[in-house]
Amino acid sequence: MIEQPSPQALVDGLVRLLTVVPAGNDLFTGIPQPGGKGRVFGGQIVAQALQAAQADAPDGFTAHSLHAYFLRGGTEGLATEYATACDFEGRSFTNRRVVARQDGTAILNLTASFQRPESGLEHQDAATPDVPPPEELESDMAERHKVVQRAGDRMTEAQRALVLRPRPIEMRSVGPLHWMNREPAPPCAQSWFRTVAPLPDDPALHRAVIAYASDYTLLGTAALPHGLSWMRGELVGASLDHAIWFHSPKGKQPRADEWLLYVTDSPWSGGGRGFNRGQIFNREGELVASVAQEGMMRQRLRKSEASGS
Repeated sequence: MIEQPSPQALVDGLVRLLTVVPAGNDLFTGIPQPGGKGRVFGGQIVAQALQAAQADAPDGFTAHSLHAYFLRGGTEGLATEYATACDFEGRSFTNRRVVARQDGTAILNLTASFQRPESGLEHQDAATPDVPPPEELESDMAERHKVVQRAGDRMTEAQRALVLRPRPIEMRSVGPLHWMNREPAPPCAQSWFRTVAPLPDDPALHRAVIAYASDYTLLGTAALPHGLSWMRGELVGASLDHAIWFHSPKGKQPRADEWLLYVTDSPWSGGGRGFNRGQIFNREGELVASVAQEGMMRQRLRKSEASGS
């Protein structure tokens, strides 16, 4: 039996993954996911690009939003270079533009905006959904084990390894996992998430981990009304863009090692694309981040359909 890494080891690995290394001339290097295969997880590239922007921003400024476009799929096993540039430097706001490249080819453009913290008018229109607390829900990993057991020989060894791979972020979903559901359902979902062990007290790192986790479940929300799944090979998809707005209710910075509720919905899909929105709340019901993403979403045709027979 393969020995599983401890929760703290998983989180330490996530911290290393999201810690970019200065490489001179406004460049930073992001390491690849150890043992990763295939295409790089989009949340990883967004989070590393945000970390490069945060490392390059002046002291006293905090990231409050980012907007990113995925240009090409990244490849696991390759380091990623992040080139930063400043297009605006003000007294209250500043920005950083980041281009992520692998082997000299651009795979993502990101712009992050920073603000010097200040007090101001506050309100919150979004209401936290009435959902069970995380203590009353089963871990998604337990559900994943059930899926593998039910699938038996229908699932390849590579698929089983992907589904059961230990993760540094624990998810506890309200309702069935979207990629398991064959029945059309309303385009909305709720999941609690947090790292499986404590993180260092670094607000920039917590924002990066939230950015990383914000790519989980989001595009899958657009698939719910259609009863189709990427895991079953019924869909072909990829993120096209990703935007996050970080909020700091009452001046508090959110922590990614405490339970956060991710509420997603998809108001529209069509033309081979699905549009998704997300709201992230803390345990007190305060909105700590808002997310939006559009992704390519195409139904995979069976060979007979593709050939016209």
